[in-house]
Amino acid sequence: MKIILNTYCVIILFLITSYAQNDVFKFEEEKHLSNIKMLTEEGENAEAYLSFDEQKLIFQSTTGDLECDQIFTMNIDGTEKRLVSTEKGRTTCAYFLPGDDRIVYASTHLEMDDCPPPPDRSKGYVWKLYNSFDIFSASANGSDLIRLTSSDGYDAEATVSPKGDKIVFTSTRDGDPELYVMDIDGSNQKRLTFEMGYDGGAFFSLDGKKIVFRSSRPKTEEELDDYEDLAKNGMFRPSILEIYVMNADGTDIKQITNFGKASFAPFYHPDGKRIIFSSNVNSKKGRNFDIYIININGTGLEQITFNETFDGFPVFTSDGKQLVFCSNRFNKKKGDTNVFIADWID
Repeated sequence: MKIILNTYCVIILFLITSYAQNDVFKFEEEKHLSNIKMLTEEGENAEAYLSFDEQKLIFQSTTGDLECDQIFTMNIDGTEKRLVSTEKGRTTCAYFLPGDDRIVYASTHLEMDDCPPPPDRSKGYVWKLYNSFDIFSASANGSDLIRLTSSDGYDAEATVSPKGDKIVFTSTRDGDPELYVMDIDGSNQKRLTFEMGYDGGAFFSLDGKKIVFRSSRPKTEEELDDYEDLAKNGMFRPSILEIYVMNADGTDIKQITNFGKASFAPFYHPDGKRIIFSSNVNSKKGRNFDIYIININGTGLEQITFNETFDGFPVFTSDGKQLVFCSNRFNKKKGDTNVFIADWID
């Protein structure tokens, strides 16, 4: 009997230890996440997106001696991290192209080798849409850089359709930050949105037929004056961003959220019926961002993460079984943001 009890205790201890190891990065309320793994260990890492074969991630990072974001790739388990941008200027929003032998990202390196100056925060928390950003494609190792956009304005935030035929991006070429679409080689650039306000952070649905994006729509006289004043200097205030969806050709635009808060980084669940995104909708001071999921008709809002700082940039694998996201949770240094991957429990 003693041997049986000892064996039973060992088994229980093993199960408890295994659970703790697998969920050391998890908060108790996070019932949709399990087996969370940290893929980066230091620095400011963000916008980690999957390759088409889902064996790699591409992301932007300020780490080590870097003074602003550059583009890196790594395996899905966090191994073999590799710098693939020029290490000049500032970069953002990278994505793999079909076949995974080429990538696309935005960079300011054509204007100067140094990082562009930060936005003027005397006007509060604002984002700078640098006119020096253009979109480039390159081989997956960073070589063979090809310029895809050359407009007089900000061109960035490019993501690729899972169908492998189109790139959606944000541009200020017509004076207002609008969404555009182009072919993989940069040809046939076409404007999709036409309302005043910032439109960006767009992603295609898995079938390539829909686009989800974040948007500001200033309406009051005060909001319009503030928006236009900032726009003169290539800035905007992201304090109110709502989630919208539309057809891939820009038709049938529908507003999904109406929180009056900052909601961003929306991504379609593979079932096409839900959208996962980051928001400060439940933050009392507006500084705490968590991940939420909502039905495409705006119902069924559910909070997914319960971290007291920042969780964002959620991306599903195509089978819906795993979620990649970025978070300040359990960081070694205050302010660090790391890339995580978790099993998704529906």
